[in-house]
Amino acid sequence: MNILRGLFFMLTVFFLHGCGYLLQPDVKQGMANLEKGEYELDPRHTTVLFKVDHLGLSKFVGRFNRVDASLDFDPANPGAAKLTAVIYTASIDVNDTDFSATLAGRSWFNSERFPEAQFVTRAVELVDGTRARFIGDLTLLGVTAPITLDVQFNGGADNMLTGRYTLGFSAVTRFNRSQFGMDQYIPAVGDQVEVEVHAEFLRR
Repeated sequence: MNILRGLFFMLTVFFLHGCGYLLQPDVKQGMANLEKGEYELDPRHTTVLFKVDHLGLSKFVGRFNRVDASLDFDPANPGAAKLTAVIYTASIDVNDTDFSATLAGRSWFNSERFPEAQFVTRAVELVDGTRARFIGDLTLLGVTAPITLDVQFNGGADNMLTGRYTLGFSAVTRFNRSQFGMDQYIPAVGDQVEVEVHAEFLRR
């Protein structure tokens, strides 16, 4: 019986190990090798983080758990790419339920009055074969100001788990929160906010 159990365990491990190789897609890198299309965000494989200086001692890190975005992309004309992204500010998560609610409240994000922060591209500048600058406008707390997303296209592939072509990218941006009227406790809480995005888009 012990021999049979050992054999079954080994076969299970072998099967699961093989599944990983079967599921791994053939990822094509470089914008020129990506597929044209209209894309929608895969929220299960998307993370939006923010970081802000705290007392000059550390970076305070949080995330938003609910986001949405659409991307129009053509590898023959990547400079014409269009990105629209929405962050639902009430979904802020700083690993503390009470403090998350405080930040979503009137003194900070005022999510009841301004439930969304939105970014819309105005132009795209190519850096090289995998990187681009998405220049656009961020609207937060009813104020609109220009920001730039530095985007890294990680590649694209047919995703066996979803049955859909998937494009992945990462992006970073920095802006001063005081631009949008969020100026509480500066400089003890830093003015500059760093935003980090890791996302997968599914072709419609």
